[in-house]
Order: sequence, then structure tokens, then C-alpha cells
Amino acid sequence: MLVPIFTLKLNHKINPRMVAIGKYDGVHPCLTAATQAGKVFIHNPHSRSQRVSAHRMIQSNQDSDISLLNINQNVSCLTAGVLNPHLGYDCLVVGTQTNLLAYDVHNNSDLFYKEIADGANAVVLGNLGDIVSPLAIIGGNCALQGFDCSGEDLFWTVTGDNVRSLALCDFDGNGKKELLVGSEDFDIRVFKEDEILAEMSETETITALCPMYSSRFGYALSNGTVGMYDRTTRYWRIKVDARSDRTGEVIFKDNFSSSVAGVVEGDYRMDGKTQLICCSIDGEVRGYLPSSQEATGSLMDTSVEQELVRELSQKKQNLLLELRNYQENSKQVESRIPQSEPDGQVGVIPANTQLQTALSVSLGSDTQNAHVELSISTSNDTIIRAVLIFAEGIFEGESHVVHPSAQHLSGLVRVPICPPKDVPVDLHIKAFVGYKSSVQFHVFELTRQLPRFSMYVLNNVSTSPEPSSYVIFPTNERVQRVVLWLNQNFLLPEDTEIQNIPFQIGFTSLRDGGALLLGMKASGEISLRTDDMDLAGDIIQSLASFLAIEDLSVEADFPDYFEQLRKVLVQVDESHSVHQKLTADMADQSNLIRSMLVQAEDARLMADMRNMKKRYNDLYDLNRDLINQYKIRCNNHTELLNNLKCVNQAIQRAGRLRVGKPKVQVITACRDAIRNNNINALFRIMRVGATPS
Repeated sequence: MLVPIFTLKLNHKINPRMVAIGKYDGVHPCLTAATQAGKVFIHNPHSRSQRVSAHRMIQSNQDSDISLLNINQNVSCLTAGVLNPHLGYDCLVVGTQTNLLAYDVHNNSDLFYKEIADGANAVVLGNLGDIVSPLAIIGGNCALQGFDCSGEDLFWTVTGDNVRSLALCDFDGNGKKELLVGSEDFDIRVFKEDEILAEMSETETITALCPMYSSRFGYALSNGTVGMYDRTTRYWRIKVDARSDRTGEVIFKDNFSSSVAGVVEGDYRMDGKTQLICCSIDGEVRGYLPSSQEATGSLMDTSVEQELVRELSQKKQNLLLELRNYQENSKQVESRIPQSEPDGQVGVIPANTQLQTALSVSLGSDTQNAHVELSISTSNDTIIRAVLIFAEGIFEGESHVVHPSAQHLSGLVRVPICPPKDVPVDLHIKAFVGYKSSVQFHVFELTRQLPRFSMYVLNNVSTSPEPSSYVIFPTNERVQRVVLWLNQNFLLPEDTEIQNIPFQIGFTSLRDGGALLLGMKASGEISLRTDDMDLAGDIIQSLASFLAIEDLSVEADFPDYFEQLRKVLVQVDESHSVHQKLTADMADQSNLIRSMLVQAEDARLMADMRNMKKRYNDLYDLNRDLINQYKIRCNNHTELLNNLKCVNQAIQRAGRLRVGKPKVQVITACRDAIRNNNINALFRIMRVGATPS
């Protein structure tokens, strides 16, 4: 249990998830947070005699513990930690949508100030893998970058969507940190430098990641869910509170008058004890310490005792209800009241009753889209009164209830399922089974896995159109292994037989009607034809994992997609040109404004009201033009970000067509080609891979 030990009112609004604590002089911990109007405040109650001035930092007032750092842009992320080990103290790293600042608070100076094309949505500071220098790693528009203390770019790679959270954790237990990345596509990815070690899918945007110890880490989603992973195994997940990392049990609760902006830890009282420090968006700060074992009993306040009584009362009611059900059932069995059930036994069903499930593909109808159909049935004349299904990422609220009306009760229930992504999903099914006149039902529980590519229906290869895009790669595997993978990942009809090679099998997507052809030659070469580059990458990653392929190079061509990408790259160049021209024009007009202002003031001092009025009118018109140009510049920047996201996603998709070292080489080579503005080399790398240096 935690005990509150101090409370502060800082009178500054705090941006959510932008709170850190740093020892900027190497000794005293300072609470740091982003606030509104492009500022960062630093609360330092330990050295009130120290005053800083000039450059970026200003003091709020003579007696305040708070100093303000002017960023002059909306802050999107911040952190504190050791970036330059030779300094012996922490620095502050602040990110915006266009720049990254590494700031030496102690000396009131910049370590570096970099322009960031992909923006900075999240930042983490520390050592990554075998890279010697500590890095300030930022995640932005589908891209990850790491900078050392001098601002040199030592790490870069791409990920699947906009990054929202970052953390460093020893994921594989080798004593070196890996990078955890949470993004808007609901995935947690683990990077060993620029190689992906693992991917875990969640049900919402990952807004926070927190390393615990060893390979264990916590996470939070945008819908309020929190949970715990140990490597790729999820221990538990639930919504809110402070909970045990082992069991998920609530260990502490407290209430703020406004939302929590951030939680950090540090010895803020300088008494040798680390406190848990919680900050609200209204600027309220509370520090907590674990209570001693002896004091725990006396510290339980009335609200905690009431909560315990309420929980015990609920358990009592549940047990009494269950006991009453057993008693009612026993009475009705003894009285043998005539009913439609065998022997008039209310609630009793045959001992050999089984719940059976089947998955099939339905092409839909005029009133229903194509979908996967889950059939749930009983093995005799019993009926299914209701079905409850829990599944992540498929149903709204992660659960679905089917409750047929009394007129339509039967021993068969069909549930349409439309998974939005190609990931394997466990369906946890609970069904109430009995007879039509039953008032008590038996609950059957079972789990059925939905195959990864269940939203693809088998079709006739000879009649389906052949996609213009393809991926080809060699393997040394037997055809039986590939067929086994097909059966595990697709919903194939029972009479489907694939024994001889060469073979080719075709599918149609239930989502958009796109064609997918899979084939294998006698030489072991596997061909994959689809115009969906994401689907091709998912299939290659799944097949490589199943066949235990560590390194895989492919030859690939997606002509339609590459043509679209070529147009996007042209738009990127145009956006850069417009940006440079607008910046130059705004600089010229700013100089002209200064000149006009001086002339207008000179005219005023000389009582030349006519010229003064003319100059101020010209100044008003010029200012209006500047505002319009700023709007154009903002629109141009938004368009540039969208196009850069497309480019980064294209690089990530090209990488997912490969496995292991070839994947890393392709991503690195693609970035070098873009840096050198060598578009032809970029498309050649995406098609045939990168030549090892």
C-alpha cells in the first residue's frame, strides 16, 4: 500500500504524458513538465538561490521554485536523462512536430537543436543495443531516429504507423536494451537496433510503455486499458488503478480532481527514499511512499474498509444465489414435474452433451457483407439459449452476445465475424445449453482460434484474374510443410488436396475482392501474386516464421504501387521547394516590416500624420499577407508530412518482404537512396534487395 507524503500546487497546466524528473546538476531531482503556450517548466525546490537568465530560460518570479523554458512551439514530447556521460548530470530533451532540442539546463545552453522532418511524438533516452553512445530516440511519422549528444544521427529505421510511445527494455535478456515501440496501428514492436525481434497486437493505440525489470514491461492503451507483458507473453490486462505487476491485483487507489498527466519516480525530498510522484493536468503534484508492514493495518481508512466489506458482501450474494439454484434444481428433480425435458428434470441435460464449433467462409448476401461464419451447435436435441464470445480486436468492446428470441431457439447458432486485420485471434466462447422450457442452463466454455488469413476464400485459379504484382523467393522446404502452413493459416474446405508440385492455389479477399495466388515449383521456388503489398509482407513473415527461415531475400515488383510512390516522391520535392520559397519570402517580408515600422514611427515623431497613416496601412496589408502565407505554409507542411508518411510506410513494406539481414539492408539502403535523391536506386532496391556492403 502507498501513503501520500507531500502535495504541491504548481499553478501550471500540464500536458498529458509530458512529465519527467531529472538531476540537471547531478544532485537535485527537478520535476519537469510541458505546459501550454510552448513552454516547459522546471520545478527545483532544492536550490532556490540559483537563478538563471538569458538564452531560453526565464525565472517565473524572484521567490518561485519554477523556471520556464521557452520552446515557442507546441511541445509534443519530453524526457530527461544522461545524454552526454562526460557531463555527469542529466539533460532535458524536448520534441515538437518540427524540431528536437537537447538542452543543458545547468549551463543554460543547447547541446543541439535539430530540424525533424517526421516530427517527434514520443522520446526516450538511453543506450540501445551495441551503440556505445546514449541516444535520444524519437518516434514520429512512421519513423524512428536516434541522436547522440552532438546531434549526430546514429540510428534510423521505419515502423508501421505513427509512433505514440517508446521505451527501452532488455527484452531478450542479453544484458543490452531493445527498443519498444507503440504505434497507432495497435501494435507493439520490439527493435534490436534496426531489426524487429517481435510484434504484439493490441486493440487500441498504445499510449504508454513502461519497462519494469528484466524482460517485463507494462503498457497502456487509449481506451484506458493497462497490462503487463513478459517478452511476448501477456500476463494480464485490465483498466486503470495501481496494480501488482505479477497478478494485476489492485494495491492502491487515490483520486485527483483532474486527469493524471504523468507518473514518475525520484528522491524528491532528498531523504534517500524514492517516491512515486503523480502529476495532474491542473498542476497538482503528489508524492507517495510504500507504507511499512506494521503500519499497513492502521493506515486502512474508511473507504478501503468499505470497499472490502462491499466485495465480501458481493461474494456472499453470489454464493447464496448459487446455493439457491442448486436447491431449486434438486426440488424440481425430486418432484419430477411433467415437462418437455427428459424425465421432467429441469436443468438436467444428457451427460454426453457436447458443444461443437466450426469455421467457414460465407460470401454474404444482399443484406450482409462477406464474412467468416462461426457455427456453434450441440450434439443432441438440447438448445443454445445464449452465446457470449470474447475476442480482441474483432468486436466493439471486445465481446459479442447472441441471445435468440424464444421463438427461434435451436441447437445451432451462427455468428458472423469480420476481423479487420490479418492476425490470429482466440475466440473465447461461453454458451448456455439446456431445453426450451429450462429455467437453469449449463454453461459450456471453449476456445477456438481464428486462422490468420481467414478472410480469404478459395477460388478457381483458372478463372480468377492474375495480379500484376508478384514476389518470388527460393526455399529448401518440402511441399508438405508449405501445405501444413496453408491449412493452419487459411480456412480451406475439407476436400482440398495439395500433394504434388508444381502447384498453384488461388484466394479472393472477402474485404475488397482482391486476388491472391500462391504457387510452388519443383525447385522449391515459391511465388506469391497479389497487388496488396501489406498482405504479401504478412504472408512472407508468417511463412518464414513457420518454416524457421532466419534470412530471406526476394525478388518483388508492385508496378501500380511503385508508380503511386513515384508521384508521392515528386510531391515531396515540390513541397520542399515551396517550403524553401515561402521561408525566404517570409524572411524578406519580416525585414520589410521592421523597416516600415521604423519609417512609421519616424513620421509620427515628426508629426507627419499622412506618411505615418500610409506606412501603417502598408504594414497592415503586409501583415495580412504574412498571415496568409503562414496558412499556406501550414497546409504545405501537413501535405509534406502525409507524403513523408507514405514514403516511410513504403520502405517499411519493402522491408517486410524480406527476413533477417536482407530486411535490415533494404531499409538502410532505401534511406540512403532517398538521402541522395536517387529515385531509380530506391525502386531497384525495393524490387531486388540491397547489395551487402
